[in-house]
Amino acid sequence: MYESHFPHKRYKNTIEFLEQHVQKESQLLDLGVVNPFTTVMEEHGFKVTNTSGEDLDIDTSALKNSNADVVTAFEIFEHLLSPFTVLKAIKADKLVASVPLKLWFAEAYRSKTDMRDRHYHEFEDWQFDWLLEKAGWEIKARHKWTNPTNKIGIRPILRRFTPRYYIIYAERISK
Repeated sequence: MYESHFPHKRYKNTIEFLEQHVQKESQLLDLGVVNPFTTVMEEHGFKVTNTSGEDLDIDTSALKNSNADVVTAFEIFEHLLSPFTVLKAIKADKLVASVPLKLWFAEAYRSKTDMRDRHYHEFEDWQFDWLLEKAGWEIKARHKWTNPTNKIGIRPILRRFTPRYYIIYAERISK
């Protein structure tokens, strides 16, 4: 993972947002397998447990069996066929989640070599907000940021001005 580049800006923005909205004493369930950002969260004093790589579209038992105070989902929901089902299955009352935003000038991401590394959804911010609302969550805070590259061309110029990532902190209002 990240052989050619490390997402420093995304990690910096994500950990700052997490620290603003989640107490360090909270037990976190992070959707997805242990990854480099798991280490970042632990280095910043968070207690993190990850899911085990199960297909969350089919098996939500890790969410139902968790006693975590907060669920985190960083760049996960775009890979799921049914993020609504996962959002409804979360037992915790707090959620911090981020998604890459749909870029009108770029096609949806799809790895040719890894079947799980593909985006089924590429959200606009209002779509993600609506999904959360329909699943019983109220957004308390949100933040967007760009992801500029050092390449030359029209798309790299557009990436300097077009938000690429969207993160929210939400609390459960209904189950």
